Parts: sequence; structure tokens; C-alpha cells
Amino acid sequence: MSKQKEGLGKGIRALLNDIDASLSSNKPSSENILTSQGQSFTVPIESIEVNPFQPRVDFDETKLKELADSIRIHGVIQPITIRKLGANKFQLIAGERRLKASHLAGLKEIPAYVRSANDQEMLEMALIENTHREDLNSIEVAINYKRLIDECGLRQEDLAERVGKDRSTVTNYLRLLKLPPDIQLALKNKSLSMAHARALISIENPLVQLHIFKETIKNAWSVRKVEEAVRENTDVGKRRRGRPSKHEVSPLPIEYRRVEDKLHSILGAKIHLKRMLKGKGQIIISYINDDDLERIIEIIEGK
Repeated sequence: MSKQKEGLGKGIRALLNDIDASLSSNKPSSENILTSQGQSFTVPIESIEVNPFQPRVDFDETKLKELADSIRIHGVIQPITIRKLGANKFQLIAGERRLKASHLAGLKEIPAYVRSANDQEMLEMALIENTHREDLNSIEVAINYKRLIDECGLRQEDLAERVGKDRSTVTNYLRLLKLPPDIQLALKNKSLSMAHARALISIENPLVQLHIFKETIKNAWSVRKVEEAVRENTDVGKRRRGRPSKHEVSPLPIEYRRVEDKLHSILGAKIHLKRMLKGKGQIIISYINDDDLERIIEIIEGK
């Protein structure tokens, strides 16, 4: 087994284990454009069409030129993966960046592994290969995982095995897609770390999520600071359970809990409603800092 193949995840090896027997057993002839090169073949670049299932859209032009410069000097170290469509016609499965850089470097041929694969297998291989890129941001990883589940019919357990990750890791990535668009964009731009985002995920109210997110960016909060802010703004529905202490008021009837929830939704802050026996009571509004207090006041004043 080649070093390149050993370097791939076991999920990819399982998917790419069927090399086209006819290509490996037949001797090259003048009618065959494939040139044998160990376990891979040298294929004319012009005979390879782009993979329609390619999940990657954006390519960094600077890095692409750097790879092209390297290819001019060292050649293509890791062969691309293609499937045969017909006589002298192939379709890319994985390695579009290498193919683009090779074309940019002026190469006429490129080393390739030739596989047998149907459309479903091509999509799965392309998506899994894409998840192993080092430059992916966490949202791109999450989107790839979601596509593998939705379009390839994989369960989270199967997906975790395919990409060589724990199931909890896959779950954490998928949860990122439930965050508001502004937070997802920050993750995509890498102005917010996944650790910060994981702390924000535990908040169910998107208004509170966005507020703490904005404070995090504005004040360059650490992950610990975000976690503290999240704890201070835990949703009313997740209030600490158990017997009330002597300082606490008896549990509220459900209709008053609904008032709490309504105020919490409007103000984006933790609300605690106390009601005495004769109907008197208090509304306690928690806030993080002076800016948060000013935000709450503006909402109350209708600004």
C-alpha cells in the first residue's frame, strides 16, 4: 500500500478500495492514454472534467499559486483521484486544488488513482476528502458533516467512523449550524473560535446569544468570560431544580412562569418573578454589565 493511501483516513480507504481492475491488469497500448506509474497512472489533464459533486467552492488564489510553484519544482506528490467515464474521458473525484495548480503550473499530465465509483460514492468521497483539509473553518466542517448525513444517508455514528472522529466531536460541529447567522459568519471568518461558540450554544434565546456574542467580539472576551456570562443568563426554563432554601419563594404557578418567560424573551435577560401571598411581588432583572443595563433600559423605553 502506498504512503499516500496509508495517510488517508480509514473511511476513505474503505471507499476507495476498488481500483478499476481493467486498468490495473491491462497492459498500456498505443490506444490507451493512461501511462502506468506504480499504483497510479499518468493522465492528460485535458481529459479530466471537474467533479459536479465537489463541495469546495472557494480557492485561495495566493495559496493556489504557491502550490503551482511547488509543483513546477517537485511535481505532484500526491496523485488525484478520478473515475473513468469512457474512452479517454475521466471525472475528478478528489484533488481539485492539485488539478487546478497543475494546470496553472503548465503541466500536461497528472498522476491519478483511477477508481470505480457511482454518483453516490463520488459525493461521499468528495465530502469526506474535503473534511480533512487543514484550512477549513468550523462552519465548513459542519456543513460537510450535515451533507454527509442528509445526502449520503449516514448516521452520526457512521459519519464519525468515516472521518475518524468521536461522535461527540461530530455532534458539536453539527450544533454550530443552529447558531444565528451572525455568529456562524464570525466562525467562518475565524473572528470567533469554536470554543467560544460552544459556550454560546447552550443558550436557547437567540437575542441573548447575539448580545453575548457582540460583547465577546467588542471586548475580546476569553472563553471563560463567555462561559461566565452564559451562566449568568441561563434560560428561565433551566433554572436550578430542587427544594427551595429558606431565602427562596415557593415555586410560581404556571401562569406566572409564562410571564417570566415572556419578559425574558422581550428583554433578552434573566428574569426572576417573586409573588407574595396577597398578590404583591417583585420582578428581578439580571444584567451582565453597564452596557447590558443600558440595552435593557432602551428596550423598556422603546428606543
